[in-house]
Amino acid sequence: MHAPSPPRSSASADFRDPAWRGRLTFLVLAAALTWPMLVASEFRPWQLFDPQALAAVSGFLASFVPPATAPDFLLLVAEAAWITVATATAGLALAMLAAIPLTLVGTARLSQSAVGRPMGRVPSAIRQLVRWLLIFLRSVPELVWALLFVRVVGLGPTAGVLAIALTYCGMLGKVYAEVLESADPAPTHAILRNGGSRLQAFLYGALPQSAPELVSYTVFRWECAVRSSVIMGFVGGGGLGQQMEMSMKMLAGGEVFTMLAVFVLLVAMADVVSRALRGRLDGPALALPGTAARLAWPAGFAGLAIASFVTLDLRWRDFLSPDALAKMREFVAGFFPPDVSPGFLARIGQGALETLAMSAIGTLIACALGLALALAASLPAGRDAPGLLRAATRFLLNLLRSIPELVWAALWVIAAGLGPFPGTLALAAHTTGVIGRLFADTLENLPPAPARALRDNGVAPLAVFLYATLPQALPQMVSYALYRWENNIRAAAVLGVVGAGGLGQMLHFHLSLFQMEQAATVVIAMLAIVAAVDALSYALRGRLGR
Repeated sequence: MHAPSPPRSSASADFRDPAWRGRLTFLVLAAALTWPMLVASEFRPWQLFDPQALAAVSGFLASFVPPATAPDFLLLVAEAAWITVATATAGLALAMLAAIPLTLVGTARLSQSAVGRPMGRVPSAIRQLVRWLLIFLRSVPELVWALLFVRVVGLGPTAGVLAIALTYCGMLGKVYAEVLESADPAPTHAILRNGGSRLQAFLYGALPQSAPELVSYTVFRWECAVRSSVIMGFVGGGGLGQQMEMSMKMLAGGEVFTMLAVFVLLVAMADVVSRALRGRLDGPALALPGTAARLAWPAGFAGLAIASFVTLDLRWRDFLSPDALAKMREFVAGFFPPDVSPGFLARIGQGALETLAMSAIGTLIACALGLALALAASLPAGRDAPGLLRAATRFLLNLLRSIPELVWAALWVIAAGLGPFPGTLALAAHTTGVIGRLFADTLENLPPAPARALRDNGVAPLAVFLYATLPQALPQMVSYALYRWENNIRAAAVLGVVGAGGLGQMLHFHLSLFQMEQAATVVIAMLAIVAAVDALSYALRGRLGR
């Protein structure tokens, strides 16, 4: 007679995933979609291990040593670094001034319709117009805005400030709205049901619980603005970008290395500032809108912004002059009518497929690597090993995102040749640093009670992550991942400068030849792709928030 089999433990039954069929179906569909993307992006990692590729990369990296340390050059780099930082700060300040009111208007969580009250056609239409305006602003690459403003006001930081302001207004408005809508709706709903206004619901309901994420993301966008300011230098915006372009043309690798080291220091400084601000803002002080903790970081940023506006040579009068407006109209008129010939549209379709594949595969790789690094970067400090691992991981994330996508692409083009594959690798490398930083901040901002309760009951660390940490963090992580995918579509336009494939390479080619009608068609294709990804992001956030 066989002994009866032991009963199944209640613990194993409790932690069986009830939605495993749906998750398995999702993974199968994702794999089915990923394969054609890999083919379209020409993803062939074995090319990187070819002896010729390894020799080319080693020769390129060897030119960086020794770094340039001449006093005159360091003084020039310091001055260029300030112009870069000031351009980024001034542009971000203008973007925030425009994005905050647009966020208040466009966020559904703050409207009366969120509590079941009818919403008029006019407010609904205004909210939709705001969403489309934000999509348009962030869909047009900074290079296109910069080329427009360089034509109007000439070379210098004015064009860079205006280009960053317009593009980053769209970015900030989108993410600010998603952060507010990902927060617990109970406080805002209570205020709205009791007759509170949209502004009161924001100040006393949504802002207190969302402030750490908003501050962290704003400081992160300042990092990105610094990198965008560098890119503006390649089209005449001054600063480190202009100096780097000159050094790269002269094959002065030591000078390039010194300027990249400055980037790393700037990003590390921003990371320290972000963590300090989140520590100050996380806690009971959030409930007091007038406390010094709430005013410290805005005052510091305002001081930096004022210094930036004062020291930069900004030619506002030239921008607002009748002659400048006439040049702007002439520049914009050159884009119309867009080229819609069948042959060119077929090329646009191929470029759009390459851009989608580059951005999607690059973002997927970055999400996988970034999540692993974020888990290490968000480990609680205390023991020596976790503390060292945390510091090393943070440094790696800073390093990855400090190097602009354009420099990553130049490196990968040397290793793998022209085409979408080096663009995919460049987006993956840079986005890993970005996603890892954002995911780590999200994990650190989570309430610790659910995870602590499971750990106190002897649940394994993996189960704690799957059933306590991940469900809380997933909506924000998905929002960040989809946003970075959208951002990478636009970033691919910058990579076209070095021949990294996709719509970006087409845009750079036609702009270089002043073929504005063809460039207009490329920009419209980018707008359509970004709008589609935005709609997908909005739908997924709605499903995850239920």
